[in-house]
Amino acid sequence: MPSENQAKHEEAVDASWEATRGAISGAIKWGIGTALLGGVGYLASPVYRGLTIQFKVYIQMSGMVLGSMLEADRRLRDYEAQMRLRRRLMRDQAMWASLEEEYGKEGDDDK
Repeated sequence: MPSENQAKHEEAVDASWEATRGAISGAIKWGIGTALLGGVGYLASPVYRGLTIQFKVYIQMSGMVLGSMLEADRRLRDYEAQMRLRRRLMRDQAMWASLEEEYGKEGDDDK
């Protein structure tokens, strides 16, 4: 049986991996969206066409970083909610198990 510290460490590692997966997917999603907006800007705006390539890359990276942070945060909050629910279920199961042990299962009185 794993110790409490080891269980907390594994949970923290799992949470960090979930946030990492969220960051990667957010960067990809928002990167595609920012690229599409950049293409529209290039076609429709002479101001955007006049920007330097460095500034266009900065705009693209800004969208990707924003998406990465938002998605990582959302995934981490979802993971934390899932862990709270899992702990609550385990606590409730332990409570019912102790009650069943103390008072016996229903139907045992009929015999």
